[in-house]
Amino acid sequence: MPKVPILMPQLGDSIAEATVLRLLAAPGDTVEADQEIFEVETNKATMGVTTMCGGILSDMFIKEGDSVVVGACMAMIEATDEEIERSGATPAGEDNQPSLPASPESVPHSSPAAPAATDKPAGVHFGITGDSYQEHDADLKVQPSVRGLPVPAGMKGAHYMSPRMKARMDELGMRASDIAFISGSGSGGRVTIDDLEEFLEYVSQWPRRKASSMRLAVADAMRRSWTRPLASAGRPVFMDPLIKHRQHSPHRPGITLYFARALALALAENPECAGYLVGENILSPRTIDIGIAVQVADGVMVPVLRRVNERTMEELLEDYNRLIAQARRRRLAPEDSTGGIATVTNFGGFGLTFAAPMPMPSESIILGVGAVTKTPVWSDEVEAFIPISKANIVATGDHRVVDGADIGRVLKRVAELLQRPEYL
Repeated sequence: MPKVPILMPQLGDSIAEATVLRLLAAPGDTVEADQEIFEVETNKATMGVTTMCGGILSDMFIKEGDSVVVGACMAMIEATDEEIERSGATPAGEDNQPSLPASPESVPHSSPAAPAATDKPAGVHFGITGDSYQEHDADLKVQPSVRGLPVPAGMKGAHYMSPRMKARMDELGMRASDIAFISGSGSGGRVTIDDLEEFLEYVSQWPRRKASSMRLAVADAMRRSWTRPLASAGRPVFMDPLIKHRQHSPHRPGITLYFARALALALAENPECAGYLVGENILSPRTIDIGIAVQVADGVMVPVLRRVNERTMEELLEDYNRLIAQARRRRLAPEDSTGGIATVTNFGGFGLTFAAPMPMPSESIILGVGAVTKTPVWSDEVEAFIPISKANIVATGDHRVVDGADIGRVLKRVAELLQRPEYL
């Protein structure tokens, strides 16, 4: 019987590979069309890989723990001609052989700067072999370091790495931001090759664990976001109207949803705060989609609510609950985790009253919500102090697009809207 390849699908626009978590079928098993046979982890979520057609799983080219690049062949299914025709699958043949093997370590990269993988890297072994990290740093080039802090590569007066230093870091799979905390002995605080080797020797006996795909994705996103100027501002907001409204609501929506709706309305009224700087133009999105930061093991997932400014709280509630539940299970679909213009993060759940959140690289602004506290406020009516519930809200924005006054207007409007939650 002809064989149909099972290829690693494109699970998102920015996803180049995934790690195999579980094999849900074994060679010799009979499988059905659209049956989930692999569970993989991307840098954003845990997802299933399904079959296009039914048949017998004949060949397996991967194992649990493997990193598989998009488009690589994971397995083969023996299927009848009738099943192939019914499903529209394409059998493997001489003209369309799938790429093998699936491991990214053995798939050559097109970057001319990527060094060849070695079986035994020199110096301290960080558990990284091959050149898979080169693609992720293609836009970084050589990131200089001034007084131990990473700065944009185009900054005037910055001291660049020597070719030898860059080659050594490439060998170890390290980024420029990884050495930001090393005190450099070179001119202007530049980290030299000797500084790096001394640091590697110093930490060679430290315990270490391999960072998860999600942790690496968060690290990469925060590094890219930090390369642009950011501005933060905060203010208090009185919470009693929101708390009372939520207590009397039959659905008891999450507090974060109130803030997401208020932020979307505030951004709709202040469109200059919701945009992307591209070249010499600021692009405004057609819809205001808001991400909701959800803490998961070893990272953060951000499901995205669509058209938040156009839909009421009641209309948003079902999608909100579904997305939060999927995010906590790390089962978000790619279309549910991309395209947000802003994010709401509720750091008050950890007892924090103030923090300066950092927006994702693709977002112009992020709103953080602190813990609710009781504060005595003087009342002229009763001529006494009365307890008031309040929380601090903090927004951080792309300073190339927004100024402090812009952020202040957005925060002021959010606070005003939350005083009349019945209209959200």
